Amino acid sequence: MNKKVLIADDEQNIVISLEFLMKREGYQVQVANDGEEAVRRIRAEPPDLVLLDVMMPKKSGFEVCQEIRSDPAMAGVRILMLTAKGRDTEVAKGLALGADAYMTKPFSTRELVDKVRDLLGQ
Repeated sequence: MNKKVLIADDEQNIVISLEFLMKREGYQVQVANDGEEAVRRIRAEPPDLVLLDVMMPKKSGFEVCQEIRSDPAMAGVRILMLTAKGRDTEVAKGLALGADAYMTKPFSTRELVDKVRDLLGQ
């Protein structure tokens, strides 16, 4: 069965390229354009992995991460935070809130695919 990936990002250019990349790798893809939509989609149909932007409207990626991690029903969801904020404090905050991995934009597509495969145990 195909693994499910949720892309949570408000920048359409990034969503389009990530969606293309993940589908090309054989994943089922869903998209959320803000933090509230991301939480709704994760609760309704938990994906195997969330590609989570930090800076989004309605709820930040940090808030989404915290909410997912505080709900035992969503314990199996892997979280890869993607952000332009690459300072050590931002990375530490994301990991402290429960993100499984953290990548800063811009990132290489090869690195991203490798990280996704690694997080999904493939």
